[in-house]
Amino acid sequence: MARDQQIGGFFGAKPGPSDGTKKDKGQSKLTFGAPKADNAASARNGNDESKKPQDRVMTSGENEREEARRAGQKEAVPQASSSKLAEETRNTLGGEVDDADQGEERKKRKSRLKRPVIIESESEEELVNDEATPAPSGSSASKTSPNGKAQSSKKRRVEEDNGKAPARKEAVEEEDENSFVEQDDEQEEAEDEDEDEEKAEAEEGHAHKKIAAIFLKPTETVDKIKWKAGEAVPYGALAAAFAEIEATTKRLVILEILTKLFVTVIERSPDNFLRVIYLCINRLCPDYEGLELGIGEGLLLKAIAQGTGRDMKVIKKDLEAKGDLGLVAIGSRAKQPTMFKPAPLTVPAVFKQLKEIADMSGNKSQDRKIGGIKKLLAASQNDEPKYIIRSLEGKLRIGLAERTVLVALAQSIVLTGAKKQKKRLDTEEMTNEIARGTEVVKAVYSELPNYDLVVPALLESGIDGCRAACKLTPGIPLKPMLAKPTKAITEVLDRFEGKAFTCEYKYDGERAQVHFFVPGEAKGSTSKATTPSTAPKTKLAVFSRNSENMSLKYPDLVEQVPRCIKPDVKSFVLDAEVTAWKKEEKDDKGEIQPARLLPFQELSRRKRKDVKAEDIVVKVKLFAFDLLYLNGEPLLHLDLEARRKLLREHFQPVPNDFDFATSQDCTTVEEIQTFLDISVKEGCEGLMVKMLAGEDATYEPSRRSMNWLKLKKDYLSGTGDSLDLVVIGGYYGKGKRTNVYGAFLLACYDADSETYQAVCKIGTGFSEADLDAHWNTFKPLELSSKKGYYDVGEAKPDVFYEPKVVWEVLTADLSLSPVYTAAKGLVDSRGISLRFPRFIRIRDDKDPDDSTSPEQIASMYRAQATTNKSGGKGEAEDDFW
Repeated sequence: MARDQQIGGFFGAKPGPSDGTKKDKGQSKLTFGAPKADNAASARNGNDESKKPQDRVMTSGENEREEARRAGQKEAVPQASSSKLAEETRNTLGGEVDDADQGEERKKRKSRLKRPVIIESESEEELVNDEATPAPSGSSASKTSPNGKAQSSKKRRVEEDNGKAPARKEAVEEEDENSFVEQDDEQEEAEDEDEDEEKAEAEEGHAHKKIAAIFLKPTETVDKIKWKAGEAVPYGALAAAFAEIEATTKRLVILEILTKLFVTVIERSPDNFLRVIYLCINRLCPDYEGLELGIGEGLLLKAIAQGTGRDMKVIKKDLEAKGDLGLVAIGSRAKQPTMFKPAPLTVPAVFKQLKEIADMSGNKSQDRKIGGIKKLLAASQNDEPKYIIRSLEGKLRIGLAERTVLVALAQSIVLTGAKKQKKRLDTEEMTNEIARGTEVVKAVYSELPNYDLVVPALLESGIDGCRAACKLTPGIPLKPMLAKPTKAITEVLDRFEGKAFTCEYKYDGERAQVHFFVPGEAKGSTSKATTPSTAPKTKLAVFSRNSENMSLKYPDLVEQVPRCIKPDVKSFVLDAEVTAWKKEEKDDKGEIQPARLLPFQELSRRKRKDVKAEDIVVKVKLFAFDLLYLNGEPLLHLDLEARRKLLREHFQPVPNDFDFATSQDCTTVEEIQTFLDISVKEGCEGLMVKMLAGEDATYEPSRRSMNWLKLKKDYLSGTGDSLDLVVIGGYYGKGKRTNVYGAFLLACYDADSETYQAVCKIGTGFSEADLDAHWNTFKPLELSSKKGYYDVGEAKPDVFYEPKVVWEVLTADLSLSPVYTAAKGLVDSRGISLRFPRFIRIRDDKDPDDSTSPEQIASMYRAQATTNKSGGKGEAEDDFW
């Protein structure tokens, strides 16, 4: 099958003329929406064209399969080994050849080639990993190891890369940074001696890489569960896609499965598309609306037992053996006798029921939730019970990251838009459209993280219309820009050498995004965008770094902020820090004590919601350091110098209520050190160092950027970095710690594999009061057995907990460990652990999903090694994408 047919076969594209007419750069045109008869004729012509020597040179393996295909016996022909095919293809396309004559002949053939060879029967693994062989059943291609422990998808990719030959760039290049596939530049340089020829081949293959990589191997997902246009999407179609995604570790394959599913949904049931997106990311609404599932294990066990008629003891034993409630649900459902076949579940019905379950509260809500879960299980078939239960748990655990969903969303909009508009696009144009569309969708969602607004805008107006309609809107929090840690002042100067930068106090408080707006008047947005369901009546809302609405936690702040606004301000979004504050007062001796900052622990004592003014003991003060939106205009594109100027022009300090972050523009090590010492004496954690002017000083939502660095006193004292880790297990205390937990098992969170990876055991930094409080916190969170998505290696705590609590932990340094699994495979075959970890504080402002990632731990380990050798130079940027 010719390449154009492979690309267009699913999307209704028509290959261009096959009469040998030469096109620009050898690209064949794809006409969307062409009649079927023409498609068939073109397909036949395309096959004839592919046999012409001047158009395409076929390998011996291809010739054998082509002859067998025409004879109707394709499957009976032995497949050439991938290494042999790779060698033949490299020779055909101008790869390395020792013989000079062969090399000269190869160049002549290459000059006649119009496009790289695409081998129809090759698997995606063979095309991307040139000499990789298909993994046998139960091999590392499976997402779960033989001992039942979930593995990191990144770890598996690193292990696979260790033994693979470089991908041939003539057919499929390694995907670029935006598609999240790491490239091994050193290996490519070692393998490719002729750099000029490599560049030419890379340029020729660049236009094809995304289309070829994504659409080369067709998937049957959308054909397994068919439905007619206008009908509701069967939940079985979504479950089938989930099953295929769970069965692979290849991001390109996952992207292909998801994109094709999305295209089918858009074409047949566009009204269901938003719900499909939400079920893929396992959410029911935007984060700031606060509607979550996360049903406890005990409740789900009861629902499975009552819904299937199985004994609870048997189900618990089953769970202990399988470690996955989803698998338990499938087994229980399969053993349940049925009188009649229930009506198939649909995506709208499942989404509605899940939302109702999440909304249930009050008297007998637990019983009503069990009733709702039983309804879903009773109508579920095949793999559906597994994904229903996992959705209810709050984790799908199929290796589908939200950033991949966003890329598939962008690709599906571009592809369906091209088909709808009957555009003639060659593969280079299509690749460029997809790349541009992906960047636009990511930028839009970073500014306006609300699928309720973004998805309808994409369906109605396409990529360009969405960019114009969806912008930062007061009342809808965006993910904040974050800073990279650094261990030395000299590292700061190295990073900002020759550029303007500023230093600000790093306050020991809670990050806050303050929105002030008049509902319905935000410029450039729809009325729906400016009146979200959770919009406060007071026109002012305070959001946390993870988009939680904190207006009810800080009623005093809601009252204080309006006093700092100048008269000409109509709407704004501030990036700021809420701190605990002690007013100026007289002490017991009658001496006046100046106003001062209090540590974060004082702030953390406040309840998370429903705080009454009369109950407030600790006063808060807001320190603003950035202005993201002002009077109907987003300011993200301006540099920090311009944003800071607008901030100070439109707001005014109010004693004990509001002030600007203390800042100083420094140029030398001595100036930074002096300013750092002053900040610490005044109760701060250290300094934030930020690019001040130029294109690198814009605000980058959801990104941890090298344009912002943080200098904390702990970093410079040689103590090391702090991490935010999830408590997943406990060890019973001994001696003085009898009757409490004496130590705890901590883990990082891998968003790609949706697993918690054990990092260390911690038992220091706790007072007796702390241990008593921890007992009261974790006793209700105890589990009957380890969760299937806990990857703990050789760690053996006495009890496991639900992953609910995040702690900030300080470490002397990081070391490789045969016991723990954090970042295993990213740096070494062993995991990475913390040496001498010490508890610092509870991070109430962070969800478990926001905890330190394996990539960050690996980055810290590498930076530590670099710093030890040469003083270090900062790590690469990382972000939501």
